Parts: sequence; C-alpha cells; structure tokens
Amino acid sequence: MVRDAVLVFLGGGVGSVLRWLTGLAALRLWGPAFPFGTLAVNILGCLIMGLCYRLLPSLAEGPHATRLLLMTGVLGGYTTFSAFALDAAGLWMREQPVLALVYVGASVVLSLVGVALGLWIGKLVTG
Repeated sequence: MVRDAVLVFLGGGVGSVLRWLTGLAALRLWGPAFPFGTLAVNILGCLIMGLCYRLLPSLAEGPHATRLLLMTGVLGGYTTFSAFALDAAGLWMREQPVLALVYVGASVVLSLVGVALGLWIGKLVTG
C-alpha cells in the first residue's frame, strides 16, 4: 500500500512537470489566443492512456506497479482527461453506450458548471 502510494506520488510529480512543459512549449509556438497546450496535453494523454491500457499487464495478469506509476501517477498528473476518456471508452466497450454518453455529457456540463460556480464563489469572497 505504501509502495503503491509512493509510485503514484512520484509519477504524479513527473506528469505535472510534463504538463507544465507542454503548456510552455505550446504557448511559445502558438501564443495565448487558444489553449493549445491543454488541448495537446489532453490528446497526447489520452493516446498514451490507450497504449498503456493495451500494452501493460492488467491487474489480473500480475504486478501492477507499472500501471500505477504510469497510468495513475504520470498520466494522472499530466491530465485527468485521459482517465475520463478511458472510463467513457470502458462503458462503451462493455456495450453500455447510453451510460457512456450520459457520463460524457454529465462530465463536460457539470465540470463547466463547477468552474463557473467556483469563479462566482471566488468573486463573492474577494469582492
């Protein structure tokens, strides 16, 4: 349990730094007019999440340290969008397309509502 937590912790730190570097590179390449950095992080993170899911041993097949380090840690620090996309794909692959669409819709809409609510509360608090 402690070893697993350390793997996730270390991977998360690496992923966060990679996210920051990707954002800086995108800002320097394309400027601030569009969130290319976030878009790149989300797309690349999802690509790598899919590869890891298919290529790394599953929990049923043996040790899961590499999955914890890379998928939960690095990709979790890099982008949580990759975990969201994998969860949605999992529902779809289990032949639950309606539930997958509800999950995607609720995630997007409620996340935007959450940001708006946080901005509103923050404005109330700061005046």
